[in-house]
Amino acid sequence: MRSRFCPLVAVAFLVFMAILPAGAQTVTINATPSVVHIGDMVFLNGTVSGIQTIAVYLFLTGPDLDSRGVTLENLNIPAGHGLFTTAPVDMKEGTWSYPWDTSIILGNMNPGTYTVYVVTSPVDRERFSHGGYASDSVTFLPSETEATRVPLSPGIAVVALGITIITGSCMIRRLKNT
Repeated sequence: MRSRFCPLVAVAFLVFMAILPAGAQTVTINATPSVVHIGDMVFLNGTVSGIQTIAVYLFLTGPDLDSRGVTLENLNIPAGHGLFTTAPVDMKEGTWSYPWDTSIILGNMNPGTYTVYVVTSPVDRERFSHGGYASDSVTFLPSETEATRVPLSPGIAVVALGITIITGSCMIRRLKNT
């Protein structure tokens, strides 16, 4: 009896080990370009396997942001509790994509390196499992459209003040005459 039991246990163990990796859940992410200016488009895409899902969940960590992660559209909203950026998954292909327009983000994004996470369950950075997430880094440079401040020279300041005084005195005189 003992000799029959051991081979059955061994076969069961091998079958279990063969099934386990086949059902492993994996997700990938690719951010392009990986170095951009604040306000540019970042294209996020990836794959999902080992799970049937209609969407993946995206969040961001980086300088001066909540350590749990924040949504991609509003840097003031911590990820979790149902608040995420989502990207639909093509169930036949197992692919997803998200065009991230960083020109319409609410909150303050400073230049620096940020990490974009993709997870298969709606959980924040402190709660996801090791197999159900992936991440990629994006480095943000200062905005190209940000106005460059030019220091006002003393001569220009005097002219501007003079125009303001003359315009103001003309308006006062006109009001007195009416």
